Amino acid sequence: MSGWIEYIAVAAGVAYALLAVQRIRWAWVFGGISSALLAWLAAQSALPLQSILQTVYVGMAVYGFQQWSLGETSVSPRIVRWPWQAHLVSVSSVALASLVFSPMFAAATGASWPRLDAAVTGVSLLATWMTARSVLENWLYWFAVDMASIFLYGIQGLSLVAGLYAVYFIIAIFGWRKWLAQYLRQ
Repeated sequence: MSGWIEYIAVAAGVAYALLAVQRIRWAWVFGGISSALLAWLAAQSALPLQSILQTVYVGMAVYGFQQWSLGETSVSPRIVRWPWQAHLVSVSSVALASLVFSPMFAAATGASWPRLDAAVTGVSLLATWMTARSVLENWLYWFAVDMASIFLYGIQGLSLVAGLYAVYFIIAIFGWRKWLAQYLRQ
């Protein structure tokens, strides 16, 4: 049963990423579908934080769709940049939360990779929120998340999901370039 779920999750995830690069609001619908399926797969693979993360992504998909629907077109709002101080605070907060909470998660859930799972979860939530708010640097965070997720899902035997994150990494390169060009034209 998980085989076909993994295929659908991957296909919807690729659709999400490709549409997000183009800043088309329907990306969030595909992202929500992919995340719901990935939540189930992660739960079945002893990655509880990834399961929670994917469940939160479903809610973020609703938020992202709403944010990108504020205008009259299907394209998201203006691209913005964060000052370096915002990045410093954000990354420091995620790192601290990961270090503090990962031992508790490991004890409570039997997570396979608690520290990495916690860090990927924190950075993923931050990057998703940044994407919904059209913050240019979201793509830089996705580079790190994608690389860590390739390892995390691969070591748990979910090779298609690991492959999805490899595709996400490549798409993030194009996303960064496209959004940067759009930002410079604004």
